[in-house]
Amino acid sequence: MQQNTDTKVGIINALCAYTIWGLAPIYFKLLTHIDASEILVHRMVWSLVLLLTIVLGLGHWHKVKSIFRSTKTLLMLGCTSLILATNWLIFIWSVTNDHILEASLGYYINPLFSVALAMLFLGERLSKWQIVAVVLALLGVLIQVISLGTVPIIAISLATTFGLYGLLRKKMAVDSFPGLTIEAAWMFPLAVLYWTFFIDSPSSNMFENTFQINMLLVLSGLITTAPLLFFTAAAKRLPLTTMGFFQYLGPSIMFLLAVFIFDEPIVGEKLLTFAFIWAALAIYTTDSLVKHKKRRQLAKKQRS
Repeated sequence: MQQNTDTKVGIINALCAYTIWGLAPIYFKLLTHIDASEILVHRMVWSLVLLLTIVLGLGHWHKVKSIFRSTKTLLMLGCTSLILATNWLIFIWSVTNDHILEASLGYYINPLFSVALAMLFLGERLSKWQIVAVVLALLGVLIQVISLGTVPIIAISLATTFGLYGLLRKKMAVDSFPGLTIEAAWMFPLAVLYWTFFIDSPSSNMFENTFQINMLLVLSGLITTAPLLFFTAAAKRLPLTTMGFFQYLGPSIMFLLAVFIFDEPIVGEKLLTFAFIWAALAIYTTDSLVKHKKRRQLAKKQRS
């Protein structure tokens, strides 16, 4: 009974996390008149404010404090904070400059890129179907390069930064939430310095902004933190295989928003690229399900 309840709660949390990530372009579209770097600064500042409020409210400061005992972990989190900030900046720029379609492609590619990284850096061996999936994804990208003469830089950059971030965080023995708080703390001084000395725009002084603009800027912290909290809660209650299904929800919502709400053009060659990526993901997901089923059957035999 408890397991069923945990599963239901996990599914609700996963749906919330990936739906917010998928709908995030609607929020950032409201800030298209503000430079992407300025939005990033607000995202850094207000994320830390919200994270510290939650940490102190829940009495979890001891978990954050324990990270300070390891200089190596602190420095690693400094590196991951830069990678995460880069990912945020690319995503914000892509949305505010009408490249949501390519951003969605990046997050579709990400699971396959992460598999390739695991093979290269974690010594994991790919199954033949995983290799097929990665090759299909590469072919999909090559189709766009050859037919349109353009490299999907935004998609590749988003997949690369998020994949590297996931790889480095996986190698650190740090819980998601305390680690994110430290990462936000690393970003904070850089954000304040940039805000103070480099931003010269009509919206840089919040005392001169309208209430609506200030609220949108402050909400960047919530847009950043809320899905991560939902994701953490879901990951604790659901197996990785189940979480794998939900990770396609975010880019799928982005794809639909780009095509049907924001009228981004999707020519035949780009659609063919997406078709190859979708085929690769279908193979990858099916292979993961088969492996998961075999592991469960083996575990059941061993128990009996």
